[in-house]
Amino acid sequence: MKSAVETLDPTRVRLTVEVPFAELKPSLDTAYKKIADQVTVPGFRKGKVPPRVIDQRIGRGAVLEEAINEALPGLYSQAVQENRLEVVGRPEVEVTEFADGDQLKFTAEVDVRPDFELPDYRGVEVEVDDVQVSDADVEEQVETLRKRFGTLAGVERAVETGDFVTIDLVATIDGETLEDGTANGVSYEVGSNNMVDGLDEAILGKSAGDSAEFTSKLVGGSHAGEEALIKVDVTAVKARELPELDDDFAQLASEFDTLEELRDDIRARLTRARTFEQGAQARDKVLETVLGQIDFPLPAKAVESEITWRNEQLDQQIAAAGLTREGFLRLQDQDADAFAADQEKQVREGMKAQFVLDRLADKEELSVNQAELTQHVIQRASSSGLTPDQFAKSVADSGQISALVGEVRRGKALQLILEHAQIKDASGNAVDLSQLDAPTLGDGPDAFGRTPGDEHYGHEHA
Repeated sequence: MKSAVETLDPTRVRLTVEVPFAELKPSLDTAYKKIADQVTVPGFRKGKVPPRVIDQRIGRGAVLEEAINEALPGLYSQAVQENRLEVVGRPEVEVTEFADGDQLKFTAEVDVRPDFELPDYRGVEVEVDDVQVSDADVEEQVETLRKRFGTLAGVERAVETGDFVTIDLVATIDGETLEDGTANGVSYEVGSNNMVDGLDEAILGKSAGDSAEFTSKLVGGSHAGEEALIKVDVTAVKARELPELDDDFAQLASEFDTLEELRDDIRARLTRARTFEQGAQARDKVLETVLGQIDFPLPAKAVESEITWRNEQLDQQIAAAGLTREGFLRLQDQDADAFAADQEKQVREGMKAQFVLDRLADKEELSVNQAELTQHVIQRASSSGLTPDQFAKSVADSGQISALVGEVRRGKALQLILEHAQIKDASGNAVDLSQLDAPTLGDGPDAFGRTPGDEHYGHEHA
C-alpha cells in the first residue's frame, strides 16, 4: 500500500491511498464468508456456499463492494499511522479508482490537530476573590433551616408575604386555554418569586375564595416566553409558625446540642463552599490567562461537528422540559443569531483548551494509571446517574475508553499548570486549590415556573 498527504489548510489534509488488488484478498475472503452466512442456496448448507456460486447467484460486484467496505477503515487507519497524522473527527472518504483485479485508490479528507508552540504556563499570576462568610450569611442559613421545621396553620385573613397559599391557575392566549396551562392545588410561598412574574402582586391582599387575573410571560411549556392572561383562584391561606431559636431547636434540626455549635457548623460549611467557588474561579482564570497567550486555527469541520452535537443535545433537553427552541430562546432573551454566536464561541474556547492541554500532556509525558481511570469513571458515573459498572460498560460498548483516558490526561495537565501558578486572593494571601467537581443540570420548569424538584411542587407543607 502507498499513501501520500496533501495539506489543504493548516488543519485539514487529503490522504491519497493506493492498494494493490492482492492486498485486498483477506477482505474478499471475509466478504465471501459474510455473504455465505446470509444467503440460502439449494444444495448447500448455510455458510458453506462456495465463492463461485456466490458470484453466479449474487454477483461478483456485490462481493467487491462488501470487501471494500470491510477494508477501508483498516486501510485508512494504516495510512494515518504511516503518515503520523493526529486526526480529529471522521474522514470524508471517496473511492476514486477500482476495478476487479486492479488496484484500489481512494482519498480521505480529514481534520488534523493544529501545529503550535506551547505558551509559557509556569508562574502564571492571577487574583481571585477572598473567602468571606459574614454573620448575616450564617443567620440566613439558620433561618432557612428554621423555616424547614416550621408548621403551617390555616388563617382567616388576607394573603401576606411569607404565607403559603393553595391556588388554581389557568393560562389563556387570545381567549384559548392552553393545553399545558392549567394547574390545580398548587402550594406556593408568597414572595418566593419562583413562579411567573406578577403572581405575588395578584394574590397579595386576597383571601381564600378570591380570584384575580394578570398578564405575564410564561416560563415553561409549549408557549414559554409568550405573554398570557393568567387567572388565579386562591383556595386556602396558611401562615408558617416557626420554632424558637434556642438549644432545643438545634437538637431538633441537627446533631448538635447547642445553637452556637449549629452556627459554627454552618459557618464551616459555608467556608468550604466559598473555598470551592474560589478554587473554581482560580482554575478558570489561570487557564484563561494561559490560553490568552496563544492563537492558532481550529479545525473547521470539528468545530461544526461539535456545534451540531451540542444542538442535538440541547434540543433533547428542551423537548424533555416541554419547551420549543423558540420558547427556550425567548426565556434566554436571545435571538437565534446571538445564541448561535455565543455557542460557537464556547465551542472554540473549549476546543482550544483541549488542544493546549493535550499538547502539554504529551510534552510532560503524562500517563494515566488504572486507579486514576477508575476514580474518573466513578466521578463521571455519579454525574450521569449511572452506577460505575453501568457507566464503564456503556463507555466500553461505545469504544470511548480512549476518550476517558484523554479526559484524565487533560485534567492532570491542568493540575500541572495550577501547581505552577501564583494564585492570591484580593487580600494578598496565597490560595490552596482543592478538587473541583462540575455542577449538574436540573429539570426544566412547566408553564408557571414549577420544577419537579421544587419543595412546594404540587403538595402542601406538613
